[in-house]
Amino acid sequence: MSKSDVVPAAIKRLDAEDPLAQKRADFYLPPSVVYLDGNSLGPMPIAAQARARAVVEREWAEDLITSWNVNRWIELPTIVGDKIGRLIGADSGQVICGDSTSVNLFKVLAAALSLQPKRFKVLSQQGNFPTDLYMVQGLAALLGESRCQLLTASAEDLLGQLDESVAVLLLTQVDFRTGKLHDIRKITELAHEKGIVVIWDLAHSAGVIPLSLDDWQVDFAVGCGYKFLNGGPGAPAFLYVAKRHQGACQQPLSGWMGHRQPFEFSDDYHGHASVKQFLCGTPGVLGMSVLDAALSVFEGVQIQALREKSLALIQLCRRLVAERTALSELQLLTPEEPEQSGSQLAYAHSEAYAICQALIARGVIADFRAPDILRLGFSPLFLRFEDIYLSVLALEEIVVERQYLSPRFQARHAVT
Repeated sequence: MSKSDVVPAAIKRLDAEDPLAQKRADFYLPPSVVYLDGNSLGPMPIAAQARARAVVEREWAEDLITSWNVNRWIELPTIVGDKIGRLIGADSGQVICGDSTSVNLFKVLAAALSLQPKRFKVLSQQGNFPTDLYMVQGLAALLGESRCQLLTASAEDLLGQLDESVAVLLLTQVDFRTGKLHDIRKITELAHEKGIVVIWDLAHSAGVIPLSLDDWQVDFAVGCGYKFLNGGPGAPAFLYVAKRHQGACQQPLSGWMGHRQPFEFSDDYHGHASVKQFLCGTPGVLGMSVLDAALSVFEGVQIQALREKSLALIQLCRRLVAERTALSELQLLTPEEPEQSGSQLAYAHSEAYAICQALIARGVIADFRAPDILRLGFSPLFLRFEDIYLSVLALEEIVVERQYLSPRFQARHAVT
């Protein structure tokens, strides 16, 4: 009996009626694998594979250095940036693609502080993704705490810490552990009332949650290209700078690509007046070309439709887990209210790591986050409702039979 034979008719009907079902064909997905980790590394779009070959075999091999002009390599940071901008509610000329999320955080953090000469406190959330906190700590070590000082507060106490002494509020919209969602519009408005500049990390938001950065008057934002944007491992990141700030702020990594005339080769740096100021060195053409092609999977798709499907997948998974007595030892950490969660479910269990490894061995790829979280990601472009049903069946069997106690699942890998 095949796996699909055990899937109830009601689940199959959900897939048959799914308006996004055809998008699955845009991805290369290994057979017999259910991929619940697109929130950590998106699978490979077929268009990205074809573009990688074209860049290597034709643009680089045949066209050589002429490709900077002939194949528009030099324009990729803005071309890709504007494509991402359309997914996050940003008009053209406000998003640039390049470097990593960590490097871009450093840039926008310094730029935000440059707008606040009389303030120095950077407020963030306790338990925020580590690189966000590390970048503030690094800048504070460089500038001294009289110019940059990190303050953290719990999610519950954040709003109470917003006052006129805070220069910058740095938050991640979706908590990477629990999936809890911050209200960008509300928090940004409250921060602005106190004269605070706001930076949002959209690593777990871009490409799966409707965003309106321009309408919400967001100041700065960053995000990565390899999660829900499916740009491949180590894909270039992006940053957003509202047009109203572009001529007034300054970022410290004054590389030649951020110069207003980089090919004049002037000895003195004069930053570009636009978001291009936030470029640094030569763009990574291979990775950026792949990301450019990967973004084609979003053509003809409304982000709201993606959000609706991801929530439907989540609701199904949560219900199936709750119905199984054997899975009651899994503690749900993700808010039950749909409007308060991102596109993931997080369950706490003392053996979460080993359970995750056992799932992977069964062809259900999820991930683990320390100290005890099993994290399931829901990428609506390629996941089926059938996939969720089969994943819960596998999870139930692993827990009932205590398969996770096997030494091979207990052994920790370098990347957990």
